[in-house]
Amino acid sequence: MPLQRFFSLCLILSGILASLTSVAQRTHLLPFRLTENNNLVLTAILNEKDTLQLMFHTAATGLTITEEAVKRLKSVRFNDSIDSISSWGGSANTARVSTQNSLTIGSLQWKDLSVSENLNSGPGTDGKFGMDFFAGKVVEIDYTGSRLIIQKKLPRKRKKYVALPLQKQDGLLFVEARSLVSDSVFDHTFLIHSAYSGAVLYDDSFAARSRLSDRLKITGEKRLTDSYGNVLISRQALLPVFLFAGFSMPDVTVGFFGGSLSGQAISVLGGEVMKQFNWIFDEKREFVYVQKR
Repeated sequence: MPLQRFFSLCLILSGILASLTSVAQRTHLLPFRLTENNNLVLTAILNEKDTLQLMFHTAATGLTITEEAVKRLKSVRFNDSIDSISSWGGSANTARVSTQNSLTIGSLQWKDLSVSENLNSGPGTDGKFGMDFFAGKVVEIDYTGSRLIIQKKLPRKRKKYVALPLQKQDGLLFVEARSLVSDSVFDHTFLIHSAYSGAVLYDDSFAARSRLSDRLKITGEKRLTDSYGNVLISRQALLPVFLFAGFSMPDVTVGFFGGSLSGQAISVLGGEVMKQFNWIFDEKREFVYVQKR
């Protein structure tokens, strides 16, 4: 082979390798474990010393660690506190805070993080982290491959997915779905909540307006405990049809609060529904693309 052709081939191969390396650096594959409670759990390293099992929580922000997990950590020092924290079951919560921490998950690392302490997380986990860790990035929840895929640009495969507009409120992400209650169809907005193990939880206003207590078959009760130990008891019922992203799901177990108002202001789309789809959130959180598994 002539020397000039040899060097040209080397240059071409170098360019291809550089391009592949660049793509690899822009895409981060973070394996997760889907628990029996429908929680997404990832292995993380705190301050390059402590190994944690963290729940990925689409309706949370920041990094929190449970009191139980804190007892065995070697690298965390609490130097501040926060009062009057709002949670699912109350607003008079307090938490210790540790500043200037680092966190590593797979090929990603964050520095100068604040870590707050609370009582609970998903069963079998040491704490949780939210969508804000991937601000400005495309987030794919690949339930089929059991991984989060973090990248800068939307993948081409999204064209085969159903595009749904996202509604944003105080950093939370909502989508629309339909509920068939008796002979009535209700369009409603739901918070995307990967940490809620159930399928659907309705807000108080919707439950009262659609008369769920009278029109659905009640199957029991469910005890809900938030991050700070506040307890709520929801009624469980069987919804004939739940319509999401153009797909019909029959006999879905739903929750709501009957009797006196609980203060549940938003409806929730939980892990039992989420795991039936693969999800791609765009970098601006204007759309989510979903595909039935």
